[in-house]
Amino acid sequence: MAKRKVIITCAITGSIHTPSMSPHLPITAEQIADHAIAASEAGAAVVHLHARDPQDGRPVQTVEAYEPFLKVIKQRSGAIVNITTGGAPTMPIEERVGPAAHFQPEIASLNMGTMNFGLYPMLARFKEFKYDWERQYLEASKAGVFKNTFADIEYILTKCAESGTRFEIECYDIGHLYTLAHFVDRGIVKPPFFVQSVFGLLGGIGGHPEDVMHMKRTADRLFGDQYHWSVLGAGRNQMQIAAMSASMGGNVRVGLEDSLWIGAGQLAENNAQQVTKVRQIIEGLGLEIATPDDAREILQLKGGDRVNF
Repeated sequence: MAKRKVIITCAITGSIHTPSMSPHLPITAEQIADHAIAASEAGAAVVHLHARDPQDGRPVQTVEAYEPFLKVIKQRSGAIVNITTGGAPTMPIEERVGPAAHFQPEIASLNMGTMNFGLYPMLARFKEFKYDWERQYLEASKAGVFKNTFADIEYILTKCAESGTRFEIECYDIGHLYTLAHFVDRGIVKPPFFVQSVFGLLGGIGGHPEDVMHMKRTADRLFGDQYHWSVLGAGRNQMQIAAMSASMGGNVRVGLEDSLWIGAGQLAENNAQQVTKVRQIIEGLGLEIATPDDAREILQLKGGDRVNF
């Protein structure tokens, strides 16, 4: 019997952590490309991408910011490129969807709801900031929300689906699964669904094993065999929840977007380090990692030759 293949996604930089939190967080286009390529070589089938201002590390969501590293990643690796439509909580929907709509990747991420998105507790752990925007950005999350209304979700689904882009559907709570089911019932999104369950972010579901199992049971009941499940655990939850997912028939996501750490009190030096660690967990369970072409087949993607970069 062939071993089940597990898809590893690596989220390279994100918009949650700020540059002062780790000297290893990739900021420039060259750094983002190098990290993505190394993560792919370590075993990641999918690289999930955000862009940053190279001068101060601020999250940016422009076509011009993405273009330099997208072309390099495509030239130097076979990885599936996933472009965020989440951007940052401070960005309007039109800005957030712009790069995915323009570049037409095989996968784009989609947060399945409006939610509290609490980053401000990190102010208690990080006291000194190199750039003025960092403290203000974290503090603003106490009174702000990440906005993705039903209209916003429909806008992203229809805007990106025109080019055959599929979605990493990010579900931060049980209600987000029901929102996905709503759009499935309306025929706006088609199977197979790639459901990324997010655990441990303040404002969403927690990181307890019961939370993980509850999310999986609910997705199974709603979507049956029409979806592929993946998980990401924020911060210290990362590897524990990845191990749970792999043992429960799911896929995994790691990366410096989700956690800056490789162990207790030890910053990860790069994204590939986390990919290598989760790969060891997966293979230790007697499973195989999926190659990019394996993942394309599993998720029924359009192929890297049909993107606009």
